[in-house]
Parts: sequence; structure tokens; C-alpha cells
Amino acid sequence: MERQVNERQLAVLQWVGDGCPAGIWETSSYKTTCQALQNRGLVTVSRKGGRWSVALTSAGQHYLAHGTYPPRGSRPRKAQAAAPQPPRTRAQEAPAAGRKPSPPSQPRVTFTEQLLQELAEAGGRIVKSGSGPDLEKWPSRVAAARRSGRAPETKELYGGWCDGGYEIKLVDTPAWRLAVLEPVPVPARLTRPHTVVRAMQSQTQPLGLTKPVQGRALRLVQALIIAAEAAGHSSSAGQTGFAPPSHRRRRASPHFTITAQGQTVGFLVLQEQDRTEHVATEKELAEAKNNSWIRIPRFDYTPSERLRFVLNGGQPHRASEWADTPGRSLEEQLAEIAQEVTLRGEATERRRQDEIEAARQKRIRWEAAMEEARIQYAESYRVRHLEAQEAAWRRTTRLTEYVSAVRTRAEAMPPGQARTDAEAWISWATATIERLDPLSTPPRLPDVPEPRADDLRPFLGHWSPYGPTY
Repeated sequence: MERQVNERQLAVLQWVGDGCPAGIWETSSYKTTCQALQNRGLVTVSRKGGRWSVALTSAGQHYLAHGTYPPRGSRPRKAQAAAPQPPRTRAQEAPAAGRKPSPPSQPRVTFTEQLLQELAEAGGRIVKSGSGPDLEKWPSRVAAARRSGRAPETKELYGGWCDGGYEIKLVDTPAWRLAVLEPVPVPARLTRPHTVVRAMQSQTQPLGLTKPVQGRALRLVQALIIAAEAAGHSSSAGQTGFAPPSHRRRRASPHFTITAQGQTVGFLVLQEQDRTEHVATEKELAEAKNNSWIRIPRFDYTPSERLRFVLNGGQPHRASEWADTPGRSLEEQLAEIAQEVTLRGEATERRRQDEIEAARQKRIRWEAAMEEARIQYAESYRVRHLEAQEAAWRRTTRLTEYVSAVRTRAEAMPPGQARTDAEAWISWATATIERLDPLSTPPRLPDVPEPRADDLRPFLGHWSPYGPTY
């Protein structure tokens, strides 16, 4: 069974296929990855003359072009890099008599180029379906294509799982990512420190940093706060005299905060650590030998002069951490950090406006539902009134028939007190029936009373009669 190529290995393989351009890797760990790729038959590594070099094998070329290993029957017994050919003579270049010249070789199309072409033909979105290892390779393939730098300058490549499989999109790069940022000037001296910086200076050990880096850290904070306030943001000091442990630095209280459009972004200024192999002392060795529970540490950690800014709060855009790197100092990254604060504030403001608009639309729908409920309630009330009138009419009709029968019987009675009493009752009953008969007055629409909340509830569906938020 073929050993799978992971995301890191695929990126290095793509780098080799691109001709090993300089400036891609910050460390030499790619050489270890190339050794793993050589074990898979995809590259060959050479160290002739003390010079390290790497080249694709035919299997590596096939993998970049198709994303899979070549069929077993088509592989050479031993993977070898294509050896350089000596220059051909004019006689060698001329085809033999009666033989057609071989067609010129087509330029190799890399896997990334194939993917970008497929996305262009599909309108910028494709979904890879299926199952098994081939589908599971797509995240690493997309990541390698993203790092290759082959995508158009104003486009970004994204991938993610969806219901139908793995979705790949080529979308427009956000305008903020293409913006040209003005560098943030860092003062050479703190002649007029900001109130936040003064709060840090008042501490015995500002920001929990060692003495060699304190001045630089405070100047970076000063420059960032001045740039933020120039953009209309505000700032305040936090817990300025401590350094959080490494396992809590993303959840610790901030050293200072910057608030942009209602969104507060917390900042931690951290000092990076250098790690070196620990050399056990004789005392440590003796204690570990005598006590099984004692463990000798593997590494020693010492504070370096490199700094790191960790941001918390709001929606991240570029990143949540910035640090000194061999090729780029924090001074060069302050413009991105300042832009990040602004972007988070703008995102919060957009979200707030969206929530306001959503609440407004919800209230509009609720008011429409309440109006419809009032109409339905009024109609329901009239129907009930009509049914009550029909019931009253049927009742008076039956009573009229009964009184008519009593009258017939009374008329047959001989004159006397009994007949007089019967006639008096008939007179009362006739007047009562006339009063109860709904047809005794002209018909008209009833006056609908003002509905209560419970009266409207049956006509509101999922809405509450007390408001759109209940």
C-alpha cells in the first residue's frame, strides 16, 4: 500500500517541481521532508561534492500532475531523476529517412495549474465528491496550491467540507488585503510617553519583560497606540506588570486595550524563549539515580530579544498573533496590526448594524402579523355574533310555535279565571319573544371590542402578542 503524502510533503514536492525557488522556507527542515519524499520514490536527493540538491523523479512528476502515484506497471524498477542529456548534433536532430519526426514534448502541467484551470471553467467553484483516500487528499492539495503562489494576484483559494463532498472556491481577494499600508513610525526615544505607556513604565518590571527588551517593547506600544488614536480609536491600560505563563497567554488579562467602534481588542506583549538542550549536572544525575520520581528536564529555556503581540477580541482578519521573525521585525508589522484593530472594529460595527436591521425587519413582520391578527379577530367576533343571532332566531321560532299552540288551546277554554290567566301569560310570552327575536330590529354589524393579548394569540402563529422579542 502506498504511503500517503501529507500536506507538508505535498508543499515541498510542489516546491521541487517549481525549480526550488529561494526564499520559500525559513529553516532547512525541508531537507528532512525531501528525504521522506525520496523514500516514496518521488524525488532524488544528491549530496555530491558537498552540495545538496534535489530533483523530481518521473513518479514525482506524475504525482504533481495527477495527485496520485503512477500505476505500478509503468514505474521504473528504481526511481531515478532525469539525467541531463548532452547537446544533440545537427545530424542527430535530423530524422532518419522514411521516419516521421517525433512531436515536440508538451510542457508539463502541474496539479495546481490543472486545479486553477478547472476552477476557471467552472466559474470559481467546484465540489469534489466520492469517498476514500482520494477525497481525503483534497485539503492538503488545496493548501499546497495556495502556497504555490500560482493563483491570480487578486484571487484567493479556499477549501472546505460540505454536504456534497469537498468544496473548492476561487474568490476575489478582499480589498483590505490589497491595500497599501503606510508604515507606522516607531520613536527612537520616549520623550512624551502616552498615559498607557506611562502606566507600564511605573511598574517594577513593565509587561513582565526582561530589561534588554523593555525599552523597545514600550516604544512599539507607543507607536501602535498613537497610530490607533490617529484612526479615531481609544486605548487604556490593563495589567501592565505581569507576564502570563505560556499555557495561559491566549486567555490572560491584556496588558493594554484598543477600542475601535465599540470593539475592544486586548493586547499581550510577550517575550519569546530560546530552547536549548539541557546538559544534566552531576547533582541532577545523582538525584535521578537515587529517586525514581525525579525527571531531568530535556531543554533549557532562556528569554530572547524577540517579542510577540497576541490579540484577543473581535473577529480576526489577518491573524491574532504577530512576532519577530528572521526576515521581518515587529516594527515592519505594526501597520498590519493597526489595520487589524480597525478591521475588527469595522466588522463589529457591521454586525451591530446588521443586528439593528434584522431587529427592524423582525418588528415590521411582527407588526404585520399583529395587524392581520386584529383583522382575523374582528372577523371571528362577527362570525360568533352571527352564530349567536342564528341560535336566537331558532329559539324564538320554537317559542313562537309553542305560544301559538298555547293560544289555540286557550281560545278553546270557557270564559273564566283560567282563560284570563292563560291570556295574560300569552301576552307576556309574545312580548318576550318579540324582544328576543333578532329579526325584530334591522341587522347591522356588531361593534368589535378592543382585543386583549390572549384574544389575539390564536391568530399569531409563532409570534407573541407582547412583542417581537418575546
